Amino acid sequence: MSMGPGGGGGGGGAMQELQQQLQALEEEKENIEAEIEGLRQEQADIDEAVEALGTLDSGSTVQVPLGGGAYVRATIEDIDEIVVSLGGGYAAEHEEDDAVDTLERKRDAIDDEIDELSEEVGEIEAERERLEQQAQQMQQQQMQQMQQQMGGMGGEGEDE
Repeated sequence: MSMGPGGGGGGGGAMQELQQQLQALEEEKENIEAEIEGLRQEQADIDEAVEALGTLDSGSTVQVPLGGGAYVRATIEDIDEIVVSLGGGYAAEHEEDDAVDTLERKRDAIDDEIDELSEEVGEIEAERERLEQQAQQMQQQQMQQMQQQMGGMGGEGEDE
């Protein structure tokens, strides 16, 4: 087992471990923030659907997405027959008011999920700050040890 470059003492390994923990926290935070962004997009889609349901009537012409950026024009036969995804690959047919209620409940559930994820981000940021302070303290201790060693007091500062 050889020490890596700059491995003069136990502080180098501990500092490297702190850096790895900080990097892992940053990656976790970025993943959660990306998830929050996806949920906000889902909320925007729900808001758009609720707005559309309020303005469309039977007989209205709409563009229906087919996927891959392709759309087809279609005429709404009956606005009171709306299929809403329930999640998990399931969907249910609702009348307009029930569909709007279902979509609003989904939006509220997404709000709750965003709140929970935002709390996680706050916890990660607090942990990151704690680790950064710890890293600063370690750096200061290492600097003090180096100054003591350079000042001729090298042998006495090793009581830990």
